[in-house]
Amino acid sequence: MTDMNNQDVELASGMSAFEAKHFSRAAQLLSPFASQGHPEAQHRLAIMYQNGLGVAQHDGLAVRWMQAAADSGYAIAQHGLGFMYLEGECLEKDPAKALEWFQKAADQGLVGSLTTMAMMYEEGIGVPKDLDKANELYRAAGFER
Repeated sequence: MTDMNNQDVELASGMSAFEAKHFSRAAQLLSPFASQGHPEAQHRLAIMYQNGLGVAQHDGLAVRWMQAAADSGYAIAQHGLGFMYLEGECLEKDPAKALEWFQKAADQGLVGSLTTMAMMYEEGIGVPKDLDKANELYRAAGFER
């Protein structure tokens, strides 16, 4: 078997371990891929550090890995980083930065980011309350309002 095939198997095993909630094993298998810049591995490691799943909960590492995956253009991580900023989870609350990251994910078609932005405009969270903008975003996400 080539090194590439071995790597593919290791990555698939790490993803499977995560899905099966074998987080300690997932962290062990996914860490090398995250370090090599694999965005999905980085995102999953971020979730594990954020929630203390199979690893000690660690805000700094959660943000580091989520930011790395988001910076690489991984839409789900962009949404995750937006949520961290929106809720002040693992880092300081910053609704303006949250909106930026939700917009990046929405630009890639992530409906959840559109609906989160719509809710921010509907409720005036970090932005001026704007029901027209909220309704526009809800419609873009496929919801009739």
